[in-house]
This record gives sequence, C-alpha cells and structure tokens, in this order.
Amino acid sequence: MNTKALLVAATLSATLIFCAGLRAATELMDQVVAIVDDDIIMASELRERVASLTETLKSRGMEVPPEDTMIRETLDRLILESIQLQKGLRVGIRISDAQLDGAIQNIAAQNRMTIEQFVAALEQQGQSYPQMREQVRREMIIQRVQGGNVNQRIQITPKEVDNFLSSEDGKKLTQPEYHLLHALLPLAPGTNAEDEAAARTYIEQMVKRIRAGQSFEDVVKSASARYKFSGGDIGWRKAEDLPSLFSDIAPTLAKGATSDPIRSDSGFHLIYMEDVRGGEQIVAQTEVRHILIKPTEILTDDQARERVAGLRARAEAGEDFGALAKKYSEDIGSAAEGGELGWTNPGQMVPEFEKAMANTAVGEISEPVHTQFGWHILKVEGRRNQDMTSEALRNKAAEYLHNRKYQEELDAWLQQIRDEAFVDIK
Repeated sequence: MNTKALLVAATLSATLIFCAGLRAATELMDQVVAIVDDDIIMASELRERVASLTETLKSRGMEVPPEDTMIRETLDRLILESIQLQKGLRVGIRISDAQLDGAIQNIAAQNRMTIEQFVAALEQQGQSYPQMREQVRREMIIQRVQGGNVNQRIQITPKEVDNFLSSEDGKKLTQPEYHLLHALLPLAPGTNAEDEAAARTYIEQMVKRIRAGQSFEDVVKSASARYKFSGGDIGWRKAEDLPSLFSDIAPTLAKGATSDPIRSDSGFHLIYMEDVRGGEQIVAQTEVRHILIKPTEILTDDQARERVAGLRARAEAGEDFGALAKKYSEDIGSAAEGGELGWTNPGQMVPEFEKAMANTAVGEISEPVHTQFGWHILKVEGRRNQDMTSEALRNKAAEYLHNRKYQEELDAWLQQIRDEAFVDIK
C-alpha cells in the first residue's frame, strides 16, 4: 500500500470513528471525501456503504476485512460507480419507474417473496426500501453503460466459432439436452418366466395408453397394487450424463414420446421425453412485407388508420403492394425495398404484428394493425419450415465465447476509465 493510500485510509477511518462517537451528542457536518469529474462523494455515503457491506458479510458468515481495507476498497468502488453513472447521464440513459418496478419484482421473486414481503424483510433488517430502489436504479444504469461500452470491444470471428465448435468444450456445450421422466417396474432377482411375461404385458398396455394420449404421470400413478412403480423426474441432462441404459434411447425420442419397455436387472423401465432443447431446430418462418403509417402532431391516430386502410383498399383493387410501400410507407428500413421484411422467425416481430401474420393467408393483405410504431397493413408472401440448427449452434457458441471474453474486457475498460477520470481524494 502506498503512502497516499495509507494516509487516506487512516483519515477516513478516523472520520468514521469520530462520527460514530459523536452521533448521539451532536450532528456532524458531512464532508467531501472525493471529487470525481463533475461529481462528489460524501463521507456519509461512504459510511453507509461500508456499514451495508459489513452487515452483508456478517450475515453470510464471511470474514470482514480490516477497517482500512474496507474503506479503501469501498471508496474505489464508489469512484468507479460515479464515473459510470456520469457517463450514463451524458448519453441520456434513464431507468423508468416501470422498469425499476419490474427489476425489483424479479429480485423479490428470486427470494420467493411478494413485493410486500420483500419490503417487510428489508425493514426488519434496518434497510430503507426507497434507498434500496435508488441503488437498484444506479446498478441498472451502470449495467447499461458497461454493456454499451464493453460489448463493442468484443469481436467474435467466424474462425473462432469454427474452432470452438470443433473443440471438446464446444461439442459438449452444443450437445442436445433431454428432460426425461422415468418409471421403473421392479422385478425381484430370479422372477420366473411366467411372472416376467405378465409384467411385460402389463407395462406394454400402459405404453399403449400413454401413446393414445393419456398423461405419462397419470398412467404410472394409476398402476394396480400388484405393480408398484418407482422413479420420477430425471431433469435436464445431456446424453453423456444420462444413465447408460438411457443414453442411446433418449436421442431417438421426440418430445412427448414414450420408449418401449427397457429390461434391466432391476426390472422394466419406461422413459418419457418431456422436452428437448438444443437439438435439431426447425423453425416455421413467414415471408412478409408491410406498409407503416405513423401518427404525428398533425396526423392523428384515427387519421393514420384511415390512411393505411385507404392504401389497403388500393392494393386490394389491384395496385402493386410493393410500389405503394415504396411511395407511402414510413418504415425507413423497408420502404425502399417495397416494404419487404424477408423471412421472419417466431418472436421476431411485436406481438400484434405476429398475430396479424398468423391470421393472414399467403397472398392476402391484413386489416390495419396497430402497434407501438403506428398503423400497418401487411401482405404474407409465403410460409416455410426452415432448418435453423446450424445457425442456432453457431449463435450459442458465439454467445459462450462472448461471455468468456466479457469479464476480461470489462476489467480493462474499468481500468481505462479510472485512469482517464479526474479523481481528487480529500
């Protein structure tokens, strides 16, 4: 630790102790402990953060570092936060109350609490809910600032993706995963041929009921007193992580399929494919073009709808939809291409647009559709089922490589902005 840092830590430590001793007797004037570009960090802010971190460490049974270390490291974090928040302010990043409410609801849900329970738990711990909300808002702004600056520093080349997919790590990451349900009809060692045949007949009848549409779990639960099943939900597993008895069979089962009875030394097994992810991905795509009219200060919402309805009538009367889109559509991304949006995947468009596409036959033009962007009419040009397996695997590999590089690039960026900032520790 250098001399300046020691002096700062000692000064701050003395300030904290002095404040604590006089808190009941007199109200101490707050002090500036650091100037960070256009912002300041106050002693009260530092005290609160140190106290909060100390309480968190104690509640988790973790060792609390020495006071001077806590003060120094906490001040460093506050300085970095201030730099990032100022960057967010300069580029206009804002977190709305609705976005903040959603984030806090997620935090409460992760702790298996309602919002009311979460607020009560905070108050029992002596924490302020309004202060907690503002801290979450700060963290959300910082995450956006980090993402916007760090992501652009990360480049994943096609060659990197190819190399990763051919590696052992890549092959393991991109293996399909299976969610299996398992039922075992046990047979005691030495069961005679007649009893084994009866058990086989019984379990084959169960398979027929399941394949006829009855629930796997309901059929297993309805077994007679003579045949008691064990087993349950195996959960999500890759083939290599499944019991050897199932690893060759699982890849052959489609979602919702039940295996034939499998004989082992333990008895007869059934496995049911609850779900599959990461395997072959066939996507139902829609080719579509559209015309968008946006309401403005001089064009009301009703007038925008009437205008797009008029364009629909002209297209229905025989005018070329693409030519109308080029002339009238206000979607600058597609107007020049005659409103062409290409082949779209499920979930790619906003829900109202998706619903209109689904309800419009190939070659037909939809009724006016209202979305957050304005009023649309759309024409469905075609539909197809497209194999997206290779693209999905490459996207998954690229995401993995991106996440692996993210922390390294984040650390480098944080060091850069810290070096570039004006910081004066008092």
